[in-house]
Amino acid sequence: MGENGNRYKGLVNLAYSPDSVAGADGDVDPTEITFPGCSCLTSSCVVDECSCLCRGENYSRLCLRPTDTEEYTRPVFECNALCRCSESCQNRVVQRGLQFRLQVFKTEKKGWGLRTLERIAKGRFVCEYAGEVLGFNEARRRIQAQTSKDSNYIIAVREHLHGGEVMETFVDPTYIGNVGRFLNHSCEPNLFMVPIRVDSMVPKLALFAATDISAGEELSYDYSGRFHNLPTTTREQKSLEEDNRLRKPCYCGSRTCSSFLPWDSSLFSTPDTCSGSSA
Repeated sequence: MGENGNRYKGLVNLAYSPDSVAGADGDVDPTEITFPGCSCLTSSCVVDECSCLCRGENYSRLCLRPTDTEEYTRPVFECNALCRCSESCQNRVVQRGLQFRLQVFKTEKKGWGLRTLERIAKGRFVCEYAGEVLGFNEARRRIQAQTSKDSNYIIAVREHLHGGEVMETFVDPTYIGNVGRFLNHSCEPNLFMVPIRVDSMVPKLALFAATDISAGEELSYDYSGRFHNLPTTTREQKSLEEDNRLRKPCYCGSRTCSSFLPWDSSLFSTPDTCSGSSA
């Protein structure tokens, strides 16, 4: 499925947008350009010469370069609209949008799902999870207004920065979004999410292939934002068990299925009790 068209007719009442947009509260504008551009005059930027690659090379032949740890923690900054390098620069990947043929389809128990119609190699960018970028208060208001029958599409991504600061990004594709909205959760996912920054500190929530994916295979990621389904800590498990009465069942069918979809209790907390823990 391409990036064109205004609505998925016959599926949901969704206004289609390939990129994230400012939410109803207007607290965050993901389209604002605040980063300076690099001065590279070559067709493709290289490490040690490009200011956008001061943290190291991000991609190798369109694949996200792996890190030495299981958790992908190195910040990724792509060249942006103000950069002088060419549009074919190897440090421009996520901003190019969909490169694979994807299909929305009806699953047996999980509602709509998303699958690939062609093989995807490990490390390749698959799609962005795009929608309205909200502030915390608006994200919490929408979550608390939901009933037990409503599907929750709001994702909360928390990044731990130097100095102990936590940066939160809330994206809601309920009314405005792209194909990422149809991705289902799996406790053994074939995609993982990495915040990618292009024009500003507001990240694109990019989903990459965690393994080689065959044509016809359903695409999925871990809604908790964990990388390669890392196990929960004892404290996290206890907290999840206490919240089971509010959680929805998981039908991913994996061998390590936790029986429930991931749960972010902070969005149900009051401002004074919000923990701000990692999602």
